[in-house]
Amino acid sequence: MTPGGSCKSTARSIRDRSREGGRVLILSILVPVFLLVALGAVLVRGGFFGAAFLREANRLTYWVGLPALLFQQLAAGLPPAGTAGPLMLTLVTGTLLVIASGYGIGRMLGTPAAAVGTFVQGCFRGNLAFVGLPIVFALPDGTLPGGLTVRSAAVLAVAPIMVLYNVSGVLVLLLSRHRPSLAMVRPLLRQLLLTPPLLATLAGMSLAALGWKLPLPLDRALATLGEMALPLGLLGVGGTLATLGAATNWRRPGGAALVKTVLAPAIGWVVGRWFGLEPAALQVAMILMACPTAIVSYTLVVELKGDEAMASTIIVGSVVLSLPALALIVGIFSG
Repeated sequence: MTPGGSCKSTARSIRDRSREGGRVLILSILVPVFLLVALGAVLVRGGFFGAAFLREANRLTYWVGLPALLFQQLAAGLPPAGTAGPLMLTLVTGTLLVIASGYGIGRMLGTPAAAVGTFVQGCFRGNLAFVGLPIVFALPDGTLPGGLTVRSAAVLAVAPIMVLYNVSGVLVLLLSRHRPSLAMVRPLLRQLLLTPPLLATLAGMSLAALGWKLPLPLDRALATLGEMALPLGLLGVGGTLATLGAATNWRRPGGAALVKTVLAPAIGWVVGRWFGLEPAALQVAMILMACPTAIVSYTLVVELKGDEAMASTIIVGSVVLSLPALALIVGIFSG
């Protein structure tokens, strides 16, 4: 074999090993997440537990498990939170652009005025806590400029984005059925104040800023609760999906699901590049932007008299479409 042929063969072998490694990484990260979602659906469909248990388990995860995870991670001590600023700016700016796009695309699809809020919420409100964070935590951790780890940056970014989701979700649903008024202030403030992940994040950051350390038994207890949050949350996602009904017309819900899983991460990539994100942080931003529509969006639609069938169908469609979207994002950055 000639030296040139040997070099080409070696380069081809390296590329093949790289592609194989990328496929293994995709499977090792995404398959466990979606297997737990599927298991939750199977357990509900098989009657292993019912809607009442599912509702209480979701409450336990949202009010106890997830806040424990966020608080314990942040209270351990962090470099200056400002190092996560570009990631937060990317997610906030990207979310606002997705909201604007949702209104435009919803109008193009002829969405009835009373259902526009349901459509738009389905376009932007991602399941960051129970799908995004498990995927981020499964990725190899790294250090960003300023000393903040990728996982810590993701934890710092999730809480304020969830607040934006809560406030914007209420606002778009109210505006689709009512004229703007002072009566909207109360539900907006309620969503802002009753956001456990935000409260846990602020408490954890405050403790770290003061230089205080958690007693070891308490730290270990919170760590155990935090470990419960992610798998229980994924089981809850699957179980809730199994109980949702779906609309017979997929045109508008399918459009919203495509915005959530395809357009949103594309916007995240453009905005992240604009803010100069490092590749690892850019991957996190795109993963969080590509997460399927949050289950809680359906609950909010029911409470605020939106289009329930559309909301549930968007959630189901976005879960299906998010798998190839997330696989592509993980694969591109691992190549």
